[in-house]
Amino acid sequence: MTDETDDERMIRLMKDRYERPLPKRFYKTVSIGPGNEILLDGRAVKTPMKAPLVLPTRALAEAVAAEWEAQEKVINPGVMPMTKYANTAIDRAVSERESVLDDFASYVGSDLVCYRAERPTALVEAQARHWNPVLEDARASLGHEFRTASGIMHVAQDPGAISAARAAAVDLNPHALTVLYNLTTLTGSALLSLMLVGHRATAEQGWAASHVDEDYQIAEWGADDEAMARRAARRQDFDALMRMINLLA
Repeated sequence: MTDETDDERMIRLMKDRYERPLPKRFYKTVSIGPGNEILLDGRAVKTPMKAPLVLPTRALAEAVAAEWEAQEKVINPGVMPMTKYANTAIDRAVSERESVLDDFASYVGSDLVCYRAERPTALVEAQARHWNPVLEDARASLGHEFRTASGIMHVAQDPGAISAARAAAVDLNPHALTVLYNLTTLTGSALLSLMLVGHRATAEQGWAASHVDEDYQIAEWGADDEAMARRAARRQDFDALMRMINLLA
């Protein structure tokens, strides 16, 4: 056992991952085959689970192909977020769809925007400004109210409200569901993520809403280099997810 924190463990694992030798680029050409399949030297790219890397829209296929083309001497998965999420959609959001939906529903039951600070006033007002529109959207789009609470004490949501949010996710195709789920884990808010995937909020609105507490702390106390590096990595993933949902339209 060690006293290693979750953040320290994450940093260590990321270092281990990226310090391993990267595979060399072994292909000369990247193309898009029939049905939006990604081809390297005319051969189909496979996901980690050995399924063909086939995209649902031409626009998304072009974005994924561009990532493969951008690799020069080595293939660096760390700079290929579209490929990563496309692989996840094919390998997990199909075969493990019910599990993904259940995980999403669990986030609905403890949504970030339902837990409010009691003070200071500036933080209370910032949360209300960014989070109240999310609850209003949930009421309009899902037909249910979501309860809020002050502090960290758990507030039980109406099972019907949770079911309505899960039902909204059921209708999504595997790639859109992948975006929804990963936005939810990234932002901490399933309800905000439903807004973003439904194009009822802009990327900047979503980013600001999901970082109200962190932005307040930075304004008050500043931020260290490691915290800003983690934030930059989250922003890269967030932007990739938002680009992906737009390319799926």
